[in-house]
Amino acid sequence: MILHQYKIVFAGTMGAGKSEAIKSLSSVGVVSTEAINTDTQSHTKMFTTVGIDYGELILDDGTKVGLYGTPGQERFDFIWSEICKGALGTIILIDHSTENPIKELDFYLNYFKTVSENIIIGITHLDVKTAYNTSIYRDWEKSQIDTKYPLFFIDAREKNDVLLLIEALIANAEVQFSI
Repeated sequence: MILHQYKIVFAGTMGAGKSEAIKSLSSVGVVSTEAINTDTQSHTKMFTTVGIDYGELILDDGTKVGLYGTPGQERFDFIWSEICKGALGTIILIDHSTENPIKELDFYLNYFKTVSENIIIGITHLDVKTAYNTSIYRDWEKSQIDTKYPLFFIDAREKNDVLLLIEALIANAEVQFSI
């Protein structure tokens, strides 16, 4: 059994950078369950997560934060709720270069808000030329009537970008739950 004081889940679209985000932060070697991608209609990347990615961020005070990555394909949704149990929150990563990133954002948010009360959104792959600009997310945010979710534009390979998401998740938890 892996022991940690806190647990953070990375979820979202296939190819959004969940594994890379964990690799960029982990203080230990990342346990990965990547396999050859057979779902090339969804994404052309060579490998994809088919189980759980796991890394650990060890803070200066010795606090251990377990970093768990979910598989992105909907066919693995049976494991998503199990991974989220006991988590401080969920960071949803959305690949901006997908055909319809807002549809993907709505899908993952609608699922994960049923299993996580603390959600932060990160939009990745902004360096890829697409038919959309980032204003689609501002319009999407305006359409969210009941709940507002912090949304950031990040590069999942950049440690400081991913740390920003972690800090936002912790701050959001402090405001919501007085931890």
